[in-house]
This record gives sequence, C-alpha cells and structure tokens, in this order.
Amino acid sequence: MATPYLSPARLDQMLARLPSLCIGVIGDLFLDRYLDIDGILTEPSLETGLDAFQVTRVRSCPGAAGTVVNNLVAFGVGQVVPISVIGNDGEGYELLQGLDSLGISRDRLHLRRDFRTPTYTKPMLSEPGKAARELNRLDIKNRSPLPSTAEQAVLENLAETWPRLDALIVSDQVSEAECGVITSRVRDRLAEMGQERPATVILADSRERIGLFRSVWLKPNQKECRDAVGAADVADGARKLAARAGRPVFCTRGADGIHIVDPRQKPMSETVVPAVAVAGPIDPVGAGDSVNAGLACALAAGASLAEAAAFANLVASITIRQLGTTGVATPAQLREACC
Repeated sequence: MATPYLSPARLDQMLARLPSLCIGVIGDLFLDRYLDIDGILTEPSLETGLDAFQVTRVRSCPGAAGTVVNNLVAFGVGQVVPISVIGNDGEGYELLQGLDSLGISRDRLHLRRDFRTPTYTKPMLSEPGKAARELNRLDIKNRSPLPSTAEQAVLENLAETWPRLDALIVSDQVSEAECGVITSRVRDRLAEMGQERPATVILADSRERIGLFRSVWLKPNQKECRDAVGAADVADGARKLAARAGRPVFCTRGADGIHIVDPRQKPMSETVVPAVAVAGPIDPVGAGDSVNAGLACALAAGASLAEAAAFANLVASITIRQLGTTGVATPAQLREACC
C-alpha cells in the first residue's frame, strides 16, 4: 500500500544506496530459539503425571540486536557490524552459527566463559484446527553486572569501528541495570560520540532506560516514551524526551504510526507518519527491532525524517505478518508493499 511520505521512486533511490553503507549494531545479542511442539504427540510424564510436550523441530536465529542485524542484511546493507558480548556456551555457538549464515563478521564480538548468552526460548504449540500459539517463554539473561574487562572490550571495539560507520543502532534489551552490554559507561561514550559527529545517526532503543540517553536519536514506544519523563500524554512525552536528548525522537504507536519530534528545529517540529494498514492475524514480536533497522538505514541513505518513518512502517507491515518468527523484509517485499 502506498504511503504519502514515500513514493516508489524514492524507495528505489534509498534501496540503491544500501549496498554502499556500513551500519553498526551495538547492544544485547540474544539467541531466539523456537521449539515447535506437535500437540497431538503430547504424552503424560510417568514421573510427574504432567503433560510432556514433544518438540518436532528447533529453530534458532539471532534475536534482539540480532533481529536488527537480520533485517539490515535482508535490506541489502553492504556491511553490518555487531558489537556485543556473548557467552562461550552452547547458546553462543548457535548464535554464532546464525551470524555466520548471514555472512556477518565476528571481529567485534567478545566471547567469555563467565558470561551466559542471553536466550529467549519460545515453545510454539500446534494443535489441530488452531493456529500455533506461544506458550510461556523461557528467558536466560545475565543478572550480574557486566564484567569490567568485557565492558572495556566493548568500548575498544566501538572505538575501532566508529570511524567507518554511516549509522549506529543501539539495542539496550536487558532490563536489569548494568547487566547488559549498554552500561552507563558505554552510554556516556555514545553521548560523546553523538556530540563529536552530530550528523551521523546514533539511534537508541532501550526497554528501561530510554530517558538516560543524551545526544543520540531515540526510538521509544508509547509506554517507554511516557514512562521516561512521567508524561500522561504520548505527544508531550515525545517532546520532553526530544528536548532532553537534543536529537529527534521517533515514538512508535502501533497502528497509529510513528510520532516524530525534532528538537533541532526552532520551534520544535512534529510529524505523525501513519502506519501501513495490515489485515489478518499479526505477530508483533521483533517489530520494534525491524523498525530500528528501517529507520537507521533509511536515514543513512539520505531519507528525511518522515521518509525514514514511512520506510520503517513499511518494514513493520511486512515483518508483523510473518507468524511464529521474528521476521525480516526484503527489497522485493518493500517495493511490492509500496506500490
């Protein structure tokens, strides 16, 4: 479906730029592990009497910051550089396999034996006559502070990568403070980088701490936007957040689109870019990460704020229709959706 903010010709121009771009992704790399369960095969456990679900297939792929990476690769971005810490464990091995399959370099990944690879395990139960549904998710996260040596490795990898980046996406996924890759020290360095090179987009997404970022572009959802500044109204929250960060804010509002606030304009400018209408069942898992990828690569390709939001909405309209997985959008799908 066409959008008033993005023509097919403009989309083609942006997509043509992507193979020449180098985009970094710093933050929490998770393993997304899907367990496909056939409900017909469920049998009672002899020991407990509880249902023993029977897994017929295991699907693993990079998640969280890895979902951003997946989408950047699918768009056709020339170089994608993840900067993160993962564990030297089984989940880490699977995660590296997933990145290898995408052609992603491991050069800026710091592996440690004393670190668990964050993992979302998602049991997907299929029953006759019903759509597959996700059961209780099983999460593996680090709940101890990131070791100082790991933090230093992240900062060093960031310093070595930054000079060649056209954009940088920040994925602060771990809710527990200082336990993920984006520690306060890393966040402070990102603010310094944003001041040193204000023309280069550093786009931050954070589940719990979006209000602590300065001098970088922000992509909160409605709840994160309100909670960050204690606002009851989303638009007021976006304005306050933008004024605090000193950079544009893209507040995602689901079916209501993306609310953009640019504090660099005097007076502060605001635009609401409508979402692309989607019919039928949807799966919003990973939609925010795909929006992050869409915004950053569109901006790096020379898009205006509204064009970037329209591009990101187009991406989300494709990924949310991919059920039971964290989806991606390809240039062919984007062109078809934009017509």
